[in-house]
Amino acid sequence: MKNFISDSKGYYGEYGGAYIPEMLRHNVKELGDIYFDLINSDGFQKEYRNLLKNYAGRPSPLYFAPRLSEYYKANIYLKREDLNHTGSHKINNTLGQILLAKYMGKKRIIAETGAGQHGVATATVCALFGLECIVYMGEVDIERQQPNVKRMEMLGAKVVPAKSGSRTLKDATNEALRDWIANPEDTFYIIGSVVGPHPYPDLVAYFQSIISSELKEQLVEQNGDENPDYIIACVGGGSNAAGIFYHYIDNHKVKLIGVEAAGKGVNTDLNAASIKNGHRGVIHGSMTYLMQDDDGQIIEPYSISAGLDYPGVGPLHAWLNDSGKAKYIEATDQQALDAAYRCARLEGIIPALESAHAIAALDIMSFNTNDVIVINISGRGDKDMAAYIDSLKYLNNYE
Repeated sequence: MKNFISDSKGYYGEYGGAYIPEMLRHNVKELGDIYFDLINSDGFQKEYRNLLKNYAGRPSPLYFAPRLSEYYKANIYLKREDLNHTGSHKINNTLGQILLAKYMGKKRIIAETGAGQHGVATATVCALFGLECIVYMGEVDIERQQPNVKRMEMLGAKVVPAKSGSRTLKDATNEALRDWIANPEDTFYIIGSVVGPHPYPDLVAYFQSIISSELKEQLVEQNGDENPDYIIACVGGGSNAAGIFYHYIDNHKVKLIGVEAAGKGVNTDLNAASIKNGHRGVIHGSMTYLMQDDDGQIIEPYSISAGLDYPGVGPLHAWLNDSGKAKYIEATDQQALDAAYRCARLEGIIPALESAHAIAALDIMSFNTNDVIVINISGRGDKDMAAYIDSLKYLNNYE
């Protein structure tokens, strides 16, 4: 299986790298020096694959959605990452990184989280391995993702609020990086997406690549062909999209579609469409597309989805966009809500608000009757019920 698609310094074309302060170099170099050999060792692979199968519950199902297919006049499949243990794709990555921490002898784990799913997955694997867990989360996200906050606390994690800036994912990441600088010897930072300094975008994409590896086998079994016409996934930092795109990146037969959060509209100040509205810049240690003003100051993002309101995007996606290997579109809050209700009513599946943005592509794009479309349902909607309840008045006008 192909392991990496960046170069040895962590660049995807001109994006990526490790733009970090001197105080972080020891931490990043320590991980970078050993991670490749570790994850390719027989011992690591055996333990990782066993956990994916017997703990996380993989493979996740590939479900043919008959009523959505009938509604949209195409062949729609849903890759059910929402059925993993902890309710999202995040467990794939946290299981991999907690094993890295174990092999490196680290006893203290830190993480950042936005929607809370990465925080829950990190708290889960820390409980499994008996390690201390500190999760940084923006105050705004703590308020709107209370079910996940309580899950983290029940699992034994300490949830620390980020009170600066927009008090969302960007600021939680800042706090986690500060912690890592202050505690280099015993601490491992489990990053939740394909962001940050090299080697994080590489290793997170690798741990999530199990999604597309399974997809190829499942499509052959169900459809006789491993190549769909389209693969669609939401993109904030972009780990679920990186995972389901991974084994198709050089396959010209398959169109890869990433869906960013347009919020109240890409032409307003309330969106998180980093590729659409961003410019080249450095955030959290990597060169990528970044929402910034003329002076290079970060523009605070907005999305109804706590997992998508990040002002940048993983460098892999910046490169995929520029190279034309993937196409990125945008879905508004309202389009995501429409898609979530339609999926719930037609298939009995309540998606996470993040995943609902991917489903919204069915209304934004045009498809042919014979097209085979795979949508990554990256997470379940339990955590977003407060937001859905707030919008239930809209349900009266929905059908």
